[in-house]
Amino acid sequence: MTDAHQPLEATFSTLAMSIASSAIMSLGLAPNPATEKVEKDLEMARFNIDLLKLLKDKTKGNLETEESQFLDSIIGDLQLKFVEASK
Repeated sequence: MTDAHQPLEATFSTLAMSIASSAIMSLGLAPNPATEKVEKDLEMARFNIDLLKLLKDKTKGNLETEESQFLDSIIGDLQLKFVEASK
């Protein structure tokens, strides 16, 4: 059982998920927590996906295998969702 007041740990996965969450909201697949509205902004989604790709390029060779696979999985999934949202 986790303590609700336990601070979040700053990890590579947390950073990647934060950016991915922004992309998911921009794809219109989740509500914006600030407005509680679903908003689609494909340019912002593309920007967030590009940020993840940049992060992948800049950290190449410096990630643990699991981190690298996690990032590849997130990017691939978001790219597929972007194509679907663009139709």
